[in-house]
Amino acid sequence: MKSGCLAAILALVTGVSAPLAGALEFRSVKETGVALYEAPALTAKKLFVVSRYYPVEVLSTQKEWSRVRDATGGIAWIPAAALSTQPMLLVVSDRADVRESADVSAKVVFSVPRDGVLELLAPPQTGWVKVKHRDGGQGFVRILDVWGL
Repeated sequence: MKSGCLAAILALVTGVSAPLAGALEFRSVKETGVALYEAPALTAKKLFVVSRYYPVEVLSTQKEWSRVRDATGGIAWIPAAALSTQPMLLVVSDRADVRESADVSAKVVFSVPRDGVLELLAPPQTGWVKVKHRDGGQGFVRILDVWGL
Protein backbone atom coordinates (compact mmCIF):
# COMPACT_ATOMS: atom_id res chain seq x y z
CA MET A 1 0.00 0.00 0.00
CA LYS A 2 1.36 3.44 -0.90
CA SER A 3 2.08 5.86 1.95
CA GLY A 4 -0.33 8.53 0.58
CA CYS A 5 -3.18 6.05 0.53
CA LEU A 6 -2.33 4.82 4.02
CA ALA A 7 -2.25 8.40 5.33
CA ALA A 8 -5.69 9.08 3.83
CA ILE A 9 -7.14 5.94 5.44
CA LEU A 10 -5.62 6.85 8.81
CA ALA A 11 -7.03 10.38 8.56
CA LEU A 12 -10.52 8.99 7.92
CA VAL A 13 -10.30 6.43 10.70
CA THR A 14 -9.00 8.92 13.28
CA GLY A 15 -11.52 11.59 12.32
CA VAL A 16 -9.03 14.21 11.16
CA SER A 17 -11.33 15.11 8.28
CA ALA A 18 -14.52 15.13 10.41
CA PRO A 19 -14.61 18.92 11.03
CA LEU A 20 -14.79 19.53 7.27
CA ALA A 21 -17.73 17.18 6.81
CA GLY A 22 -19.70 18.53 9.78
CA ALA A 23 -20.22 22.09 8.56
CA LEU A 24 -23.82 22.95 7.72
CA GLU A 25 -24.64 25.80 5.36
CA PHE A 26 -28.03 27.44 5.74
CA ARG A 27 -29.33 30.10 3.35
CA SER A 28 -32.67 31.81 2.76
CA VAL A 29 -34.61 32.51 -0.41
CA LYS A 30 -34.22 36.10 -1.69
CA GLU A 31 -37.70 36.67 -3.12
CA THR A 32 -41.23 35.27 -3.19
CA GLY A 33 -42.21 32.89 -5.96
CA VAL A 34 -38.94 31.00 -6.45
CA ALA A 35 -39.43 27.49 -7.82
CA LEU A 36 -37.55 24.45 -6.56
CA TYR A 37 -36.78 21.87 -9.21
CA GLU A 38 -36.26 18.12 -9.45
CA ALA A 39 -32.94 18.60 -11.31
CA PRO A 40 -30.51 21.50 -11.91
CA ALA A 41 -32.22 22.91 -15.02
CA LEU A 42 -35.08 25.34 -15.71
CA THR A 43 -36.61 22.66 -17.93
CA ALA A 44 -36.76 20.15 -15.06
CA LYS A 45 -40.00 19.41 -13.22
CA LYS A 46 -40.97 22.13 -10.72
CA LEU A 47 -41.57 20.57 -7.33
CA PHE A 48 -42.94 23.57 -5.44
CA VAL A 49 -42.65 27.33 -5.05
CA VAL A 50 -41.31 29.01 -1.91
CA SER A 51 -41.65 32.46 -0.38
CA ARG A 52 -39.08 35.08 0.48
CA TYR A 53 -36.96 34.30 3.57
CA TYR A 54 -37.72 30.55 3.39
CA PRO A 55 -34.68 28.82 4.93
CA VAL A 56 -32.91 25.91 3.23
CA GLU A 57 -29.80 23.87 3.92
CA VAL A 58 -27.35 23.86 1.01
CA LEU A 59 -26.12 20.32 0.39
CA SER A 60 -24.01 20.98 -2.70
CA THR A 61 -23.47 23.44 -5.52
CA GLN A 62 -23.19 22.67 -9.24
CA LYS A 63 -22.46 25.59 -11.57
CA GLU A 64 -25.35 28.07 -11.07
CA TRP A 65 -27.47 25.64 -9.04
CA SER A 66 -27.66 24.60 -5.39
CA ARG A 67 -29.02 21.29 -4.13
CA VAL A 68 -30.97 22.07 -0.97
CA ARG A 69 -32.95 20.40 1.81
CA ASP A 70 -35.90 22.02 3.56
CA ALA A 71 -37.21 21.55 7.10
CA THR A 72 -39.32 18.55 6.05
CA GLY A 73 -36.26 16.77 4.64
CA GLY A 74 -37.32 17.34 1.03
CA ILE A 75 -34.44 17.73 -1.42
CA ALA A 76 -34.59 19.92 -4.53
CA TRP A 77 -32.55 22.20 -6.77
CA ILE A 78 -32.73 26.00 -6.77
CA PRO A 79 -30.88 28.61 -8.83
CA ALA A 80 -27.95 29.69 -6.62
CA ALA A 81 -28.66 33.35 -7.47
CA ALA A 82 -32.03 33.00 -5.70
CA LEU A 83 -30.33 32.38 -2.34
CA SER A 84 -29.36 34.96 0.25
CA THR A 85 -26.87 34.66 3.09
CA GLN A 86 -29.39 36.33 5.45
CA PRO A 87 -29.88 33.77 8.25
CA MET A 88 -33.54 32.89 8.74
CA LEU A 89 -35.20 30.27 10.94
CA LEU A 90 -38.44 28.38 10.32
CA VAL A 91 -40.80 27.65 13.23
CA VAL A 92 -41.31 23.87 13.31
CA SER A 93 -43.29 23.53 16.55
CA ASP A 94 -47.00 24.37 16.72
CA ARG A 95 -46.05 27.76 18.18
CA ALA A 96 -42.79 29.40 19.17
CA ASP A 97 -42.96 31.80 22.11
CA VAL A 98 -40.41 34.58 21.75
CA ARG A 99 -39.32 35.73 25.22
CA GLU A 100 -37.60 38.82 26.67
CA SER A 101 -34.62 36.74 27.76
CA ALA A 102 -33.26 33.24 27.27
CA ASP A 103 -35.31 31.73 30.07
CA VAL A 104 -38.52 29.68 30.02
CA SER A 105 -39.92 31.84 32.83
CA ALA A 106 -39.21 35.13 31.00
CA LYS A 107 -42.14 37.20 29.72
CA VAL A 108 -43.45 36.20 26.26
CA VAL A 109 -42.99 39.18 23.91
CA PHE A 110 -44.86 37.58 20.99
CA SER A 111 -45.59 34.16 19.50
CA VAL A 112 -45.06 32.82 15.99
CA PRO A 113 -47.14 29.95 14.54
CA ARG A 114 -45.77 26.89 12.72
CA ASP A 115 -44.07 27.76 9.40
CA GLY A 116 -43.49 31.36 10.51
CA VAL A 117 -40.04 32.78 9.78
CA LEU A 118 -37.68 34.63 12.13
CA GLU A 119 -34.37 36.33 11.43
CA LEU A 120 -31.38 34.93 13.32
CA LEU A 121 -29.61 37.73 15.23
CA ALA A 122 -26.98 35.84 17.23
CA PRO A 123 -25.55 32.32 17.43
CA PRO A 124 -27.43 29.92 19.73
CA GLN A 125 -26.38 29.63 23.36
CA THR A 126 -27.60 27.25 26.05
CA GLY A 127 -30.62 26.09 24.06
CA TRP A 128 -31.83 29.57 23.02
CA VAL A 129 -31.30 31.86 20.05
CA LYS A 130 -31.87 35.60 19.65
CA VAL A 131 -34.31 36.38 16.82
CA LYS A 132 -36.17 39.21 15.13
CA HIS A 133 -39.62 39.18 13.56
CA ARG A 134 -40.19 41.03 10.28
CA ASP A 135 -42.44 43.44 12.24
CA GLY A 136 -39.40 44.47 14.32
CA GLY A 137 -40.04 42.54 17.55
CA GLN A 138 -36.99 40.85 19.05
CA GLY A 139 -36.38 38.25 21.71
CA PHE A 140 -35.24 34.73 22.41
CA VAL A 141 -36.70 31.46 21.20
CA ARG A 142 -35.86 27.87 22.12
CA ILE A 143 -33.77 26.19 19.44
CA LEU A 144 -36.11 23.17 19.67
CA ASP A 145 -38.89 25.31 18.16
CA VAL A 146 -37.00 26.40 15.02
CA TRP A 147 -35.12 24.92 12.05
CA GLY A 148 -32.17 26.43 10.20
CA LEU A 149 -29.27 26.31 12.65
